[in-house]
Amino acid sequence: MPCINNNLIKVQQQIHEAATATGREPADITLLAVSKTRTADELKQAYDHGQRHFGENYLQESLEKIDALSALDDLCWHFIGPIQSNKTRPIAESFHWVHSVDRIKIARRLSEQRPEHLPALNICLQINISGEESKAGCLPEDTATLVAEIAALPRIKLRGLMAIPQATDDPEQQRDAFHRMQQLFTELKQNHPTLDTLSMGMSGDMAMAIAEGATIVRIGTAIFGARDYSNKQN
Repeated sequence: MPCINNNLIKVQQQIHEAATATGREPADITLLAVSKTRTADELKQAYDHGQRHFGENYLQESLEKIDALSALDDLCWHFIGPIQSNKTRPIAESFHWVHSVDRIKIARRLSEQRPEHLPALNICLQINISGEESKAGCLPEDTATLVAEIAALPRIKLRGLMAIPQATDDPEQQRDAFHRMQQLFTELKQNHPTLDTLSMGMSGDMAMAIAEGATIVRIGTAIFGARDYSNKQN
């Protein structure tokens, strides 16, 4: 098992440096540990060294870990994977955040299926900022309408936007995608001032995302090491 504690320290230092370099407060940026394919023991090790926010992509795998770590009542679970209609109920029942809502049908189901005794489910709208045909997400030009529809639903709370820009070796192209996300977010806040979250940036492009306003960065490999997908569950 990689030294998760040392890796967490390094990532937190990188967040601190990226934030202060652009005049931002490091405390305003949440480190989301992407824990797909990782074991409950690995998550517990990260938890023991202060990590509280974990992002999961695969529903069945994540539900098993949520159950295994249920005694840790200050964990915050984020669902960040694609959402099928037949899987919205367990997501609504088990998670604190969902980053990958991209259509009103999914938002309505999450709203209807969120248990009454739980706080409102935090929602980020996934944006296909690079216009990739193979990638999920709302197109930027359709975002304002969808945001208005989602904001009116009960039992969920629209917090902001999420994006996974197209992979590129061109730093200017990467930075431009994050910048367009920040512009879209700023435009939406004019009519929806309670929006406060930009979920963007991963291990390889975190500093650029923070420079363009990311408030949640999703980091997996830099914390846990290379992934093994051989035992992946949907």
